[in-house]
Amino acid sequence: MLYNFLLKPYTGLDMAQVHITAATTQWMLETLGHTTFVKGRELWIAGTSGLWIGDNCNAIPLFALFSGFIISFPGNIKSKAWFIPLGIVLIFLFNCIRIALLAISELHSRAWTEFNHTYTFTIIIYGFIFLLWIYWVNRHSLLAKKKHVV
Repeated sequence: MLYNFLLKPYTGLDMAQVHITAATTQWMLETLGHTTFVKGRELWIAGTSGLWIGDNCNAIPLFALFSGFIISFPGNIKSKAWFIPLGIVLIFLFNCIRIALLAISELHSRAWTEFNHTYTFTIIIYGFIFLLWIYWVNRHSLLAKKKHVV
């Protein structure tokens, strides 16, 4: 809710994050030897029709979801203060890897790119966020001192 009402109306934040995500993903792909191009929200490997990076793909909603999980669970504020930024960086990098893999998928099949975008990577990225939360709950929350929750 905070994202939709406080951050989303300021689309400059979304565009800035799209540019950072596209540039990082481009660097990853070029490190793997691909010739890539970025123009605005579009990223593509030479010979493909490319990908359009939307606001929902820039990971800001994922950062908010993850932060909300950690903030809402009882725990030491110092643990939250370092784990939330670390988690956001990890989610950002994981998201860039996701986009890079989608761009590589685009080399082979547009249909598989769509399927992987809609299903495979959605499950994987939300699973990753869940695992980060479980790690924090089991290692750093107030309940971790009593017993492992999950």
